[in-house]
Amino acid sequence: MMAEKRRNLGRGLSALLGEDTSAERAGGPRQVGVAKLHPGRYQPRRTMGEDELKDLAQSIREMGVLQPILVREHPDRSGEFEIIAGERRWRAAQLAQLHEVPVLVKVLSNKETLEVALVENLQREDLSPLEEAVGLQRLMDEFGHTQEALARAVGKSRSHVANMLRLLGLPDAVKAMLDAGDLSAGHARALLAAPAPEALAREVAEKGLSVRQTEQLVQRAARSPRTAATRGPKQKDADTRALETDLSDRLGLRVAIASKGREGSVTLYYKSLDQLDGLLQRLSGQAAGD
Repeated sequence: MMAEKRRNLGRGLSALLGEDTSAERAGGPRQVGVAKLHPGRYQPRRTMGEDELKDLAQSIREMGVLQPILVREHPDRSGEFEIIAGERRWRAAQLAQLHEVPVLVKVLSNKETLEVALVENLQREDLSPLEEAVGLQRLMDEFGHTQEALARAVGKSRSHVANMLRLLGLPDAVKAMLDAGDLSAGHARALLAAPAPEALAREVAEKGLSVRQTEQLVQRAARSPRTAATRGPKQKDADTRALETDLSDRLGLRVAIASKGREGSVTLYYKSLDQLDGLLQRLSGQAAGD
């Protein structure tokens, strides 16, 4: 059953809905007042360009809404509908001052609604790189798709899916620049290997660097002597941290242990001369007792 569903995804949105849920079975498209339609809660698109909507609105004024908007009965509003696919057409129809639009009503569960909305947008390439990455991750998390099955579902290569998912590992500041269009997906992928991606991302955007130039910038940053400092200190193992805690409890001071191979150092931090005198007395007394 799962394999059959994944093959359906690969054949497109109409196949996902199933041959037996065609417009003929559902009674075909019908006209519904635009006020009775509401944005879908599972819409993966977070932004819709104003110019894009204006262009579509002009087309709708001249030709009408040529493709029905896919909807389901609204779970909370009797007699009204939730948009599954086609929110952009609905918004453009309002700009064109249409009172009614053609809709196709489907009976779908919440999970099916999410899957249809994501796949429809991904196949139409209506999503920004970050929106696509989030959508792909949701399909994996909420429907159990592997990367390979997901690639077949949306008609992309497995490497494309893997690269898009990697974008979610970027710092929030870099993701914001990607979402705003200051960086392309290619820029963002190059920055994944950067020791300080936020600073380099700002430099890339300010200088208008190409993807290739960004890759070279990241390579230079990785070779820089400052790289170690930008990466931060190496994480200590559990035994070292436990020993630091034990010594700190015994001495009443903060203790830091640094090791390099078989050698290392122990650093004691005191906040006052009284603490230092107390430590020296304890050490002297211990030495005298020996």
